[in-house]
Amino acid sequence: MNIKLTVPGEPKGKQRPRWHKYGTYTPTETVNYETYIKELFTIDYPNFIPMEGALRMELHIFLSIPKSTSNKKKELMKIGTILPIKKPDYDNVEKVVGDALEKLAYKNDSQIVTSLTIKEYSERPRLEIIIEEIT
Repeated sequence: MNIKLTVPGEPKGKQRPRWHKYGTYTPTETVNYETYIKELFTIDYPNFIPMEGALRMELHIFLSIPKSTSNKKKELMKIGTILPIKKPDYDNVEKVVGDALEKLAYKNDSQIVTSLTIKEYSERPRLEIIIEEIT
C-alpha cells in the first residue's frame, strides 16, 4: 500500500500548545493546517482503511523563495544549491502530518518507524507526503 498526497500552499509546522487560566489549547493555525491535510486526504482517499503495520514516511517540504532575494540567488535556490535553513523546523512538519493523518492513513503515528524529510525552495510552495507499508 502506498499513499501520495500533495498539500498545496506554504508548509507549516506544529506549534507548541498554549496555556491560559482554563488549561491548554492548540493554536488555531495548527488546528486549521491539520484539518486542511485531513480534508485533502479524505478527498483523495475516500473510504480508506487505515494501515496497521510498520510504515515509512517521506516528506518533501517546498518553501517559497523570499521575494527580496536577488535573481542570482533565486536561480541557486531553484536548483537546490541554496537550501532553506529557516522555519518551519522539519520535525514540527513531521508532527503536524503525523497527527493529522492519524486514524485516517494509519491507526497511530507510532507505526511510523522510518522517515525522510527534505526541505527545498520552490516557486510553488507545497508539502508532498509519501507513506508506504514496510513488508
